[in-house]
Amino acid sequence: MYNVFIDGKDGTTGLQIYERLGKRKDVNLITLPEDKRKDEKYRAECLNSSDISFLCLPDEAAKQAVSLVKNPEVRIIDASTAHRTNPEWVYGFPEISAKRREEIAGTKRLANPGCYATGFISIVAPLVKKGLVSPDYPFVAQGISGYSGAGKKAIAIYESEQRDAEFDSPRHYALGLAHKHLPEMVKECGLNHRPIFTPVICDFYCGMTVTVPLYIALMNKKADYNSVREFFTEYYARQNYVKVARKEEIPLFLAANSLAGTNYLKIFINGNDEQIFISAVLDNLGKGASGAAVQNMNIMLGLDERVSLD
Repeated sequence: MYNVFIDGKDGTTGLQIYERLGKRKDVNLITLPEDKRKDEKYRAECLNSSDISFLCLPDEAAKQAVSLVKNPEVRIIDASTAHRTNPEWVYGFPEISAKRREEIAGTKRLANPGCYATGFISIVAPLVKKGLVSPDYPFVAQGISGYSGAGKKAIAIYESEQRDAEFDSPRHYALGLAHKHLPEMVKECGLNHRPIFTPVICDFYCGMTVTVPLYIALMNKKADYNSVREFFTEYYARQNYVKVARKEEIPLFLAANSLAGTNYLKIFINGNDEQIFISAVLDNLGKGASGAAVQNMNIMLGLDERVSLD
């Protein structure tokens, strides 16, 4: 039996982790009473009595929570952006390499990836790491997401009957091109500069598409549409939760919410022998947040990564 504490259980990610773990017989969920949420002493007791703790908190609160951990055996999974580029923490994307999976299994400090970053990294990191594309490539990416990723306040606005008409429309944001996921995208892909990343929030609850276009002529190695497809198919061939769509699976319209409610990420490769259009579809609350966190927990505890996720 594993003692698990979720600090920030009432947030969107925390609630989903709680729901995923609540049915398990190998987990004892340590709960924090409502009136003790800001009681530092009580939170410290919960953290230090756990085998593994999830931090579903704002960045500064997550850092403060880590400082409360004195028990060297406690494992931490931080769902905030606070530690995603910290070299002392392992970035929790097990599908990116066998070495990364081993690092996740052995760490006590894990930074859970951001949702948009997960989609971008799944596409760009293999290309750069295997030398198909230079770290200097001028990457451009667009992300489309449901409103649940914006937090409880935004969810309330989107679901309000009195909301402004502009919420009916897809809305670009992070217009200063400084989205909070960019640092981890750069680091995990080994890029020499930030990509141009334009996220869009839309009027549906959850689901996400991250799309990266490529010019074949700007790739380091000779390639065409079929060779790029074959590269990604082989790269992720033995993974449970990252898959590459077969040609016959590619739809006429690619919906961002087609994997909502799952922990899967699916890569769709479109285009031709001059231009490639690669899209990663996932649930921003699943593989982009709570599902990835539980998957990482399973690996850290030496369990089958699929427990409570399929």
